[in-house]
Amino acid sequence: MAKVAFVGLGVMGYPMAGHLKAAGHEVCVYNRTSSKAESWVSEHGGDHAATPREAARDCDFVMTCVGNDDDLRSVVLGDDGAFAGMEAGAILVDHTTVSSMVTRELAEIGRDRGIGFVDAPISGGQAGAENGQLSIMCGGAQDDFDRALPVMEVYAKICRRIGDSGAGQMTKMCNQIAIAGLVQGLSEALNFAEVAGLDGRAVVEVISQGAAGSWQMQNRYETMLDDDFDHGFAVDWMRKDLGICLDTGDEIGAALPVTALVDQFYKDVQALGGGRWDTSALIRRLRALKADAAR
Repeated sequence: MAKVAFVGLGVMGYPMAGHLKAAGHEVCVYNRTSSKAESWVSEHGGDHAATPREAARDCDFVMTCVGNDDDLRSVVLGDDGAFAGMEAGAILVDHTTVSSMVTRELAEIGRDRGIGFVDAPISGGQAGAENGQLSIMCGGAQDDFDRALPVMEVYAKICRRIGDSGAGQMTKMCNQIAIAGLVQGLSEALNFAEVAGLDGRAVVEVISQGAAGSWQMQNRYETMLDDDFDHGFAVDWMRKDLGICLDTGDEIGAALPVTALVDQFYKDVQALGGGRWDTSALIRRLRALKADAAR
């Protein structure tokens, strides 16, 4: 069992930290909103700290799961950051979806301090975090990954090292690129079924068993048909991720025409007031277009 700090108790981090405590690790948590950390301790036990530095003190591993590049820098660097509380030989595992640039930046700073760094973005949604069934794609030194793997496996369905520092984040970009196209395709299919007067549930029952089947179809078709989007991964966060994908595509010379198009469709969803709706709300944009055409 290890001494672990978990920094960031959002919809993903909160249950992930809970799995670590349930597995027998000694866990101290930090969250920017301290009441969330207090609630976690009340539910799971363990401790909470006033700063990332205090949470990280004497820990074998520090896990971070925050919002974006700037959030990550703010909890890792500076006098109150996690690096300031970590000893040489400790490892920071970052589960945030961020740019590969900030990952490599922090990995280099950590290396100068004798601290390991594994970029380990996650996929699987809130349900995957709650059920301990996340897909974790990792980058970093092999030795650091090998040491961190038993800790990450507590909440993983699969955890794989893809390559050196930044490779985990690049793999997460592949994940988001694929999801963007899948959700748009599913939205168009379900909207087409609605306009054609078909029973959407019956349609999905059949096509989900063939080549069209996907995680998105299995887990999102019912709420899409019910026009319910008050759950899941927010459109605002998806646009943040797709922005990283598009910027990186420009840097490395990889064309992302569908991703760029779907990113603009998500911008339309934001204009409808759906910044916090689930990413499957792309179908609501299509419904809005139909309603406008009928006027």
